[in-house]
Amino acid sequence: MVPKTQYYTATTIDGFIADPDNSLEWLFAVEEGREDESGANPFSTFFAGVGAFAMGATTYEWILEHESLLTRPEKWQEYYQDIPAWVFTHRDLPPIPGADLTFVRGDVRPVHAAMTARAGGKNIWVTGGGELAGAFADAGLLDELILGVAPATLGAGAPLLPRRLMPSRIKLTSVEQRGQFAYLSYALGPPPA
Repeated sequence: MVPKTQYYTATTIDGFIADPDNSLEWLFAVEEGREDESGANPFSTFFAGVGAFAMGATTYEWILEHESLLTRPEKWQEYYQDIPAWVFTHRDLPPIPGADLTFVRGDVRPVHAAMTARAGGKNIWVTGGGELAGAFADAGLLDELILGVAPATLGAGAPLLPRRLMPSRIKLTSVEQRGQFAYLSYALGPPPA
């Protein structure tokens, strides 16, 4: 199986991944959908296929604060093990002790190449935000969208994917209900020439 670069994220019905304060608290209010029919956690199954991942500075800062990772760095290992992560940022951010982090800026193409080399034949996960996922899509480096649509609307906030992507590039590959979540998977084709 050929490794993929995947944008796996939760979103509201109205297409936001975080509220106007960049919080994900809305997501934790949804009680059902974190397990499949067998009782397995779908994210754990997904993450087992990940060899490297990327996130934007806002996502990193939210995780850092929400999980108190500077005072409890062992939590990073609990969640992400030794999987290397790249953080796209234009500012200086504190590293998490013991985490395999690389802070980068600029074009996603050389970073994607470095991630692919470190991923060991596994998938690359673009965790967020939407602008970063959009940069990978613009470069033709995003293969799949996996969206967990939650029963919530925010009216404003961080958009899921702030890009114009037409149906000629997007193909629905699966639909699944897990509790209160609708999981939609899409194959993403290359940008028009």
